[in-house]
Amino acid sequence: MVRGTCSKLWTSIVSRLPHGSQIASESVRGAELAAAPPWIGCESCVEGENKVCRCECDGGMAELKLQAVEEENTGANSSFAHAVINMVGMLIGLGQLSTPYALENGGWSSAFLLIGLGMVCAYTSHLLGKCLDKSPKSRSYTDIGQEAYGSKGRIIAATFIYLEIFLALVSYTISLHDNLSIVFPGTWISARWTHMSSPQLLTVIAVLIALPSLWLRDLSSISFLSSGGILMSIIIFASVALTAIFGWVRSDNEIPALRIRNIPMISGLYVFSFAGHIVFPDLYKSMKDPSKFTKVSIVSFTLVTALYTALAFMGAKMFGPGVSSQITLSLPRHLVVTKVAQWATVLTPITKYALEFAPFAIQLDRSLPGSMSSCMRTVVRGTVGSMLLVVILALALSVPYFEYVLSLTGSLVSICICVILPCGFYTKICWPSLSKPLFLLNALLIGIGCVLGVFGTISSSKSLIKSLQGHTSA
Repeated sequence: MVRGTCSKLWTSIVSRLPHGSQIASESVRGAELAAAPPWIGCESCVEGENKVCRCECDGGMAELKLQAVEEENTGANSSFAHAVINMVGMLIGLGQLSTPYALENGGWSSAFLLIGLGMVCAYTSHLLGKCLDKSPKSRSYTDIGQEAYGSKGRIIAATFIYLEIFLALVSYTISLHDNLSIVFPGTWISARWTHMSSPQLLTVIAVLIALPSLWLRDLSSISFLSSGGILMSIIIFASVALTAIFGWVRSDNEIPALRIRNIPMISGLYVFSFAGHIVFPDLYKSMKDPSKFTKVSIVSFTLVTALYTALAFMGAKMFGPGVSSQITLSLPRHLVVTKVAQWATVLTPITKYALEFAPFAIQLDRSLPGSMSSCMRTVVRGTVGSMLLVVILALALSVPYFEYVLSLTGSLVSICICVILPCGFYTKICWPSLSKPLFLLNALLIGIGCVLGVFGTISSSKSLIKSLQGHTSA
């Protein structure tokens, strides 16, 4: 019963946000269903697809309307081209800001790591499609975890999904803080009782502007707020490309060959850039011909990897060792394209908060008593969302180190969602028919993912702690 309701909600989002964006579109479908009960077909009641099930499930949800069933059956209308556009839109986002910084700090040969991780993530998205082939009733990332390892698999998948959403929102807020001081140069705001700097106060004001959006219950309105995600990403890439093409910055900096000690940290930045797997099952289910999902993955990851690689080399060549962890902060401030790119970077987080909070809000609504009025539900939803946003704001202002937080997110969470868990799920679900070479490949990728995750988490954590200690002593 919940499946039909969630499907209807997701349809309202997709109708206005057809192409998604990296974090927002990743989160809603995957995390929305993360805590939902497993999909169970009421075969004893439903003999045909167009009949209405009247079983009472999920503590009071009584009827699965015929309209919901028809929407789910007719929802698989995505063509190959549309699926590619969707997947590319899901992958491009916050991670692109840090690729020039990662390449400069890892050396030009680290581009092979970027390309290799793109290939691995394309392969693991293919594995998710195979898992859905084996278990047609699975409709989300957490459903695959349930199919593979039971309730423990679902809990593990849901935990990583929610953790990624939370850390991504922290990263968005740090990015907002860093760019606001550039967008409003010379702006001085003081409030003695807060002991905050002007950029911090600007960030608080921006977050307060976004706060009312958390009280919205209409997902269509929420998705409309965030529909500019892809446009913002394109603007940022175009700004860097135009700066390089027209020679507004001399591109004569030499990129070092390899800085091996930085590889663990930048691996987290690279893998975060390919994070999109939690919504790939929904993309698979939306295709008219799911057998082409693997080709969609290959084409999409090829395009995105090429874009990231080009952006990384352009930024590193233009700015060299002085390149910022966010490429928009390195662009010449007097250029019009720079101002446009920085405004795009500032507006993106403000429009993302409500959509990112939607999965938590859906689960919160589900846990509230059925007798509670709609007005009271809105109050509870808005209050909890406001408290969560305050926690995110406090954490972002306390840890204003974008590159380390992003690297920690990639190493601690994204590597599990993109590499380790898909390989583990596929190995368990397809074990009876799994060939020895394929088993060894998946085991190798799990091992590599664990190594990158552990060393990346340690490296980024050390850098973060060291930066915090330096900031405190200063």
